[in-house]
This record gives sequence, structure tokens and C-alpha cells, in this order.
Amino acid sequence: MTLLPGDKSLTARPQQKPQGNLLFPVFLKLENLHTVLVGAGKVGLEKLTALLLNSPAAAITIISREVLPQVSDLAARHPAVNVVEKLFEDADLNNADIVIAATDDSELNRYIRQSAHDRKLLINVADKPELCDFYLGSIVQKGDLKLAISTNGKSPTIAKRLREVLTEALPEELDTTLQQMHDIRNNLSGDFTHKVKELNRVTAILLGPKKAPSNKNLKLIVWATFVAFLAVTITALWLKDPAFKNYVENIPTMFYYFLGAGFLFALIDGAIGMSYGVTSTTFSLSMGIPPASASMGVHLSEIMSNGIAGWMHYRMGNVNWKLFKLLLLPGIIGAITGAYILSSLEHYAMYTKPIVSLYTLILGIVIFTKAINLKKKRTKGKIQRISLLGLGGGFIDAVGGGGWGSIVLSTLIAGGRHPRFSLGTVKLSRFFIALMGSLTFITMLNSSHWDAVAGLVIGSALASPVAARISNKISVKTIMVAVSVIVILISLRSIFNFLTK
Repeated sequence: MTLLPGDKSLTARPQQKPQGNLLFPVFLKLENLHTVLVGAGKVGLEKLTALLLNSPAAAITIISREVLPQVSDLAARHPAVNVVEKLFEDADLNNADIVIAATDDSELNRYIRQSAHDRKLLINVADKPELCDFYLGSIVQKGDLKLAISTNGKSPTIAKRLREVLTEALPEELDTTLQQMHDIRNNLSGDFTHKVKELNRVTAILLGPKKAPSNKNLKLIVWATFVAFLAVTITALWLKDPAFKNYVENIPTMFYYFLGAGFLFALIDGAIGMSYGVTSTTFSLSMGIPPASASMGVHLSEIMSNGIAGWMHYRMGNVNWKLFKLLLLPGIIGAITGAYILSSLEHYAMYTKPIVSLYTLILGIVIFTKAINLKKKRTKGKIQRISLLGLGGGFIDAVGGGGWGSIVLSTLIAGGRHPRFSLGTVKLSRFFIALMGSLTFITMLNSSHWDAVAGLVIGSALASPVAARISNKISVKTIMVAVSVIVILISLRSIFNFLTK
């Protein structure tokens, strides 16, 4: 088309400047490049640490008149890093591929930048985004998976916080997934089209609904088991214990105390994933309930509450089935053994009560310690003896009336397990462990404290649907500190009363 004089229909319009982050992300093989780092002070140390953390074999030459001891120590541990104590000269960039200026002299940094550009080299200038050709972003790494975060030089603090969030949220198992996908790709035969179809078929599972193979009827199993157990228990108690027959007709005041306590303790447990057993047991002992009866009440109430919570976590895909299988059987064995021993000593409650109070005191201190150290990074490797942990956790839980969450859940998380999947797995396995422990207690005991037991059962059941959804609504640290202080004080009071008798 010919544009005639005076025709304004195609008048040139000014182009709008693109918005947003226009940086192009790349990942460099620094072991194949020569990086020159000018500056060996605090900023230089920070840059060197970032480079070596991501590329331990990077070839780096450090130019600086003064060198921090930490820089020298770090360089000594990496053979490809060379430290030259001298003033910067243009010739220092003759063999460079990448340049980083990290001095505290702004004029020198500008001079280094000009020298780099004269040689058509890319340069990063510390704390001067406008002088940089590239930025060193915050890095999230899980094995072979590496994510780089950039805020376009606007806020390194935000990048750092995002890195912390993603590092916590992304499970370590992602690296295993990458290795498995790599093996699948290498083992595929056929042409390119066939390989793409096979990879699509395999990865389509990741996009489907979260289902657990062979666990489709878990909800039915949990509720059917609970209803059957409840029916058998009520029938047995009705025929066996005359006091239970009169319970409905004459509800004691104690029932209402434990109703409110069960509701409150279940809410707390839903918020922090632990402490229901220890708080309920501590409260029961303070109200004069013998240890075995107190533990029975806790386990009976936890059947329904953990059944509901476990099912909700299952629906949300929060259950690690391999971990569940490793915990379940040893946990049941430990719970039955602990319940049997404690029930056999019911007639010696005056002696077992201070021992259990000592145990709840220790758990209170453990919870308090975990609250104080809640934000500290975990440095331990994953715990490997899961079955032994389940056995010990089930036994101690039955003897002390609680501790499955405080011991098992906290150990798994401290050992590097993902908090969300650990919580869901521990809740679901707790349902079956509480079930078997309760059956043992009922078989062994002739309890007359059904008002307290019924209050805990109903109160915790009422709180369970709410408790599973409040974990991100309130301060976990505040609740843990408050719970631990209360448990410690009540336990000390119980021990003091025993010693002063």
C-alpha cells in the first residue's frame, strides 16, 4: 500500500515500554568459565559463598589488596579458586569470561565495569542494579532441581524470603522424582513421537486427583470400624458394669468439666499437631483420675477425633503411605504392651500417678523447647528407624496417656520429613493405635470414671472438624508455649502433692 502525502491514517505511534521483569534467566556452567571477583571483604565473601555453593568447581580468580581470613579459608577448600593480593588493573580481566565487582569503592566499581565492557564482558556490580549486566538471584535447590528467584534488582529481601518459603515447601523427595523420570526417559525406545506419548502417559498421573491405591474405601473402613467398636464397647459395658447403666440417668458435674476440656485440648492439638494426650492426661490426673483410667479416656476420645482428622488429611492428600505402613504395626504393638502393663498396675495408682506426672512434666519441657526453637533450621538427616520410633511412641503413649504426637510427629519433622505429610500420616495411624490401646484398657480395667471418659470423647469429637482446619489461623508458637507452661505447672503440683503427703 502506498502512503500518500497528508494521509494520517498510518501515522507512526510511539511504542510503549514493556512492563515487568524483562531479565532472561540462564544457568551457567561456571567450571567451564573463568570468573574474576574483585574484592575480598564482606561483600566479596558473600558473592564467593554464593558462587561456590551453587558451583563448587567454579574457576574463580579473586583480586583484592586486602583479603578477609574467611575468604582465604574458603578459597583453600576449593582448588579452582585463586586469591591474588594486589590492586586491580585492566590486565586482570584479559582472560576473564565473567566479572563481579564487590569492593566498597564506588569509583573503583565503575572503573571495573568500564574495563569489563571494553572487553565485551558481562559484569555484576554489588548493590548497584543499574550497573549490572546480570544479577545473582536467590537459589532454591533440591538435588538436581534448581530454581532461581529474581526481583529485577528491586528487593533482595523479598527474594530471600521467597527462597526460605520454597525451600520449606518443596519436599526433598523431588530429587528422587527427577531421577526416576530420568531413568524412564533413558529406558524408552522408539521414535521421538512415541517417547513423548509415553512421557505424557506417565506424567498424567501427577495431574489427576490425589488417590491412594488400595485405599479407596478408607472412609468406609474407618467409620465402620468405629461404629462396630462403639457398639461392642457399649454393649459390653452395659452388661458388665452397673455404674455404666446409670450413667445416662445421672450425669455428674465431672462430665461437663471433661466435655469442655476435651473440646479445648482437641482444638489445641489441631493447631499444633500434638499435645492432646499430654494435656488431657495432665488434666485428668489433676482431677483425681488414676493413670490407667486417664490413659483409657484419652485413647477412647482419640478414636473418633483422629478418625475424623485422619480422614480429612487423607482427602487432602496429606498421607505418606509408606511412612504410614512403617508406623502402624509397631505402634499398635507398643500401645497394646503399654496399656497392658499400666492396667496391671491400676491398684498401685498412688505410685504410678507421680511417675506419669513426671513423664508429662518432661513432655511439657519438650514442647516448650520445640516452641522456642520452632524457626530454627533442621540440620539432621531423615530418621531411618521408623518402625522403632513407632514402637517406642505407641508404648510411651499408652503408659503416659499421650505423647504419640509429641514424640513421633516432632521426631519426624526434626529429622527432615515434610510437616504436612508427617502430620496427616501421624493422625491417621493414631486412629488405629488408639483403637487397639482402648480395647486393651477396656479388657483389663473395671473403671468407674466414665463421666470423665465420656466428656473427653464427646468434647474432642465435637472439636475435630474445626481442629483440622485451624492450623494456619493462629500462632503455633504462642499455643505451644502456653500449653507447655500449663502442663509443667500442673505436673509439678501433682509431684509436689505426692512428696508432701
